[in-house]
Amino acid sequence: MIGNRPSLVLLGAGGHARACIDVIEADGRYAIAGLVGLPEEVGGAVLGYPVLGGDADISALLGAHDFGVVTLGQIKTAEPRRRLFELIVRHGRAADPIVSPRAHVSRHAALGVGTMVQHGAVVNAGATIGANGIVNSLALVEHDVIVGDHCHVATGARVNSGVRIGDGTFLGSGCIVRQGLTIGRDCVVGMGQVVLADCADGAWLPIKKEMR
Repeated sequence: MIGNRPSLVLLGAGGHARACIDVIEADGRYAIAGLVGLPEEVGGAVLGYPVLGGDADISALLGAHDFGVVTLGQIKTAEPRRRLFELIVRHGRAADPIVSPRAHVSRHAALGVGTMVQHGAVVNAGATIGANGIVNSLALVEHDVIVGDHCHVATGARVNSGVRIGDGTFLGSGCIVRQGLTIGRDCVVGMGQVVLADCADGAWLPIKKEMR
């Protein structure tokens, strides 16, 4: 505990961690103890919070604090986030979902442990987001969508009703997914893509190029 709030260690000290810190502060339930970063980041600070150690220090830091959350970003692969989350779970330190007060998550939706919903995002009724997910700023997850574990729905993405998304998939900024589709595990949907057909596991849809 720090004061009267549970202490929280952030695993990841890059750009995405800054956005996460802002959401955690706005949520207000946890006190940030510090971050875990790369060797060159240790000893520095992110938005005033110390980078306490590197990967070798994770177990000790989780043992010393109440909860941990993954604040590493995800684009090409979910593996680094998955690995860090599994460490948190093994130590029994998985945090409840953290939701910005400026997001809307329906009381009829469900969020998995370790998932973070950023400012301006909407998760509508009947939707389910798995564990260790990111629903990023201004993203929309419509009614009855099922998103697997370790997924990132990036800024401004639009996932229409009834879509099924497998574990580890990344949906890029501004992409649109037609209702009722199935997107497999470990897919990468590029920025601006319009997805009109099912995607097999591991599918890679590159960034939609600007028309000139």
